[in-house]
Amino acid sequence: MTQNEYNKAIDRLNLYAHHYYVLDDPITTDEVYDKLYHEVLEFEKRNPKYLRVDSPTQRVGGIVADGFKKEKHLSRMWSLEDIFDFQQLKKWVEKSSKLCENMTLYCEPKYDGASLNLIYKDGVLIKAITRGDGSIGEDITQNAKTIRSIPLKIEHKELIEIRGEVVIFKDEFEAINEQRIEHGEQLFANARNAAAGSLRQLDSSITASRNLVFLPYGIGENSLTQDSLTERMEYIYSFGFRPAPMRLTCKIESEKDVLQIEDFYQEMIDKREYFDMMLDGMVIKIDSIESQDEMGYTVKNPRWAVAYKFPAVEKITKIKDIIMQVGRSGVITPVAIVEPTHIEGVVVERATLHNFDEIQRKDIRIGDSVIILRSGDVIPKIVKVLVHERDGTQKSIKRVTNCPVCDSELLDEGALIKCQNLKCEARVVNSIIYFASKPCLNIDGLGEKIVETLYSEGLVKSVKDLFFLTLQQLMALEGFKEKKSRNLLDAIENAKGCECWRFINSLSIEHIGEVASKALCDKFALHVSDVTKEQLIEIDGFGEEMAESLLEFIRVNRESIAELQEILKPKAPELKKEAEENPFKSKTVVLTGSMSEPRGKIKTVLENLGAKVSSSVSKKSDYVIYGEDAGSKFDKALSLGVTTITEEQMREMLR
Repeated sequence: MTQNEYNKAIDRLNLYAHHYYVLDDPITTDEVYDKLYHEVLEFEKRNPKYLRVDSPTQRVGGIVADGFKKEKHLSRMWSLEDIFDFQQLKKWVEKSSKLCENMTLYCEPKYDGASLNLIYKDGVLIKAITRGDGSIGEDITQNAKTIRSIPLKIEHKELIEIRGEVVIFKDEFEAINEQRIEHGEQLFANARNAAAGSLRQLDSSITASRNLVFLPYGIGENSLTQDSLTERMEYIYSFGFRPAPMRLTCKIESEKDVLQIEDFYQEMIDKREYFDMMLDGMVIKIDSIESQDEMGYTVKNPRWAVAYKFPAVEKITKIKDIIMQVGRSGVITPVAIVEPTHIEGVVVERATLHNFDEIQRKDIRIGDSVIILRSGDVIPKIVKVLVHERDGTQKSIKRVTNCPVCDSELLDEGALIKCQNLKCEARVVNSIIYFASKPCLNIDGLGEKIVETLYSEGLVKSVKDLFFLTLQQLMALEGFKEKKSRNLLDAIENAKGCECWRFINSLSIEHIGEVASKALCDKFALHVSDVTKEQLIEIDGFGEEMAESLLEFIRVNRESIAELQEILKPKAPELKKEAEENPFKSKTVVLTGSMSEPRGKIKTVLENLGAKVSSSVSKKSDYVIYGEDAGSKFDKALSLGVTTITEEQMREMLR
């Protein structure tokens, strides 16, 4: 085989693979593919200098990693707001139409898998990162390369992030579980768990054996010029990615058009069982990129997209008992213990009852046959009591007056019943467990059982006590040898110097979660205790309830916060310095066309100067800076009367 024949063979093998894995339209036999594949493999062994990055031989697993390193996304991966019925759909469309003129919506399936972010540079796949917390994930590039529906090379040469879902097809999921039965291994609960578990294997050959499929659903960092999401996704599919099995672009001019969205949703539900992959809903997005930019984001979600979830699955079971859980804020939550029930691959044994008003309203009793509902990852809940099946053995549930843990008198506020005892074991233990959890201080080894042991032995009565534990104290506990004790003390010590947002999140402030904690630290760094209500309301996505909850917590716990901050010495994020006066400060700028250096580099320069760099042109744009081959953005700027300047003029203005 010559080098020229080798290149042709690579192109042919990639064509065969594209038809087989992406188009579901095989154009050759396994025998022909395998014969050509091995000829290519032999040529590469003899001529490694000619090895192409998109050779199918590069997809074979076998590399075993020690672990996955953390990697930052170039732009954040957001989660979506959920809606569940037509009334909520109409409400979302009505709200969005006030922010977006001439609204067109783009609809596609919501896949039930594991999110993955692919980064391409100069047309080559350079990174594959799991979603993680949306800002930072795990680098699993080697595993991603084993997935046949992920192109190793694309035609697009500029830096781009392509987001999608990694799924396992239903028949493959069944085959994997059959193999696990044969080997005496624990079964995967559902296809989503199987996809996530397969994606994060340290041995890439295991990932390669699982036949994972990547389905793109969006784009992160990019320099694309298409004005609509529809056009951009068609462009992405042209690189060789597997397209969505159903798509709809619909212009919304009246309620009749909203009905078209609902009809498409119902059609997707009807066809749900016939798709190769699991779906759990439909994603609806504003199609105009300019409108997406203008609508922006809340603290948690993009305002321009929503997930229309499929109807939840309902099953009949029986209530065996009712227990009372005490949360870290002292709220008593009744929980129903039910007969084990299988719902979509998950065994449900508990269902939330929310509060005593809910129990009274539904007349729920121990021994009742009930309908429970589970939707996605939402905790199962009881939706109906089958009163006609009662036989007189059912027992009513009395409203509790004393804490089930510390026996102190409860504060009854009607809907909520609270334990006011700050030293209540459940409150203390749950707050410490939360403090050590992954979204907070992430103290490895400090799990629920160890926290309970430390508390019961009198070693830890508050979060602060963790940092005064000694080796001798731990080694005196049952099951604690020197190595385990030292590892725990090291993990607690390593929590010092944590990121600012982790410290805020670990305080268990009502209504202030991970996303809000990050927003607070980005805005105020380590001075959150000194903020005013007016300053809090200015944060995008913060409401009055969140602001008042934070301020009340600070008022009551100011001294404790200061003590803990002194122990932990959390690391403040670098607050951006106010840019000096320049022609682009506080201006909205759009870049288009080819320039003397990568547009991403120019974008960073402008942002450091205090400019907002947008991806689309609107009436609000101040400048469109253009290079060679400037396209539709330049034309739109002229039609709107937006000032256009060349790259050289931009640099001249800065001089």
